[in-house]
Amino acid sequence: MLANSPVAVVIPCTDLSRARQFYGETLGLPPLDVPIPEGPDGQPAGVAYQCGGGTMIFVYPREAPSKADHTVAGWMVTDFDAVVKDLHGRGVLFEVYPWMPEVHWDGHGVATYASGERNVWFKDPDGNILSVSEMAS
Repeated sequence: MLANSPVAVVIPCTDLSRARQFYGETLGLPPLDVPIPEGPDGQPAGVAYQCGGGTMIFVYPREAPSKADHTVAGWMVTDFDAVVKDLHGRGVLFEVYPWMPEVHWDGHGVATYASGERNVWFKDPDGNILSVSEMAS
C-alpha cells in the first residue's frame, strides 16, 4: 500500500520565517494550500511545500534545531546542471565531504561517482542537510 502513496518529508526549524524564505524563495518551492493546524500562538504550525510526483516538504518550528548529521531530503532531477546552476545563482552553497574519497569533487561542490552519477549537498538555515542527485539514465 505505501509503495503507491506519495511521501512527505518533515523538517524542523527554529525560525519559521527564515525557513519560509529559504524553502519558498531560495529554493523556489511553491507553498501548498493545505489545512495546517494552528500552533499555540494562533499561527499555522508550519508550512507545506509542493515537490514533484505528489510529494511535499513540511517545515515546522521547534525550539531546538535538528541534530541530524545525514541527508534529510533529496531531489532526483533530470537536468542536474540546470538545477545546480540555478541553486548556485540563488546563493546556495554546496558542501564538500572529504571523508568520501570514492567521489571526485569539482571546485563548486559537485560530487561525481565512478558510475557517473552526480550529487550536491547543501544545508538549510538550521543545518538540515539536503541534496540534489542526477537521475540515472
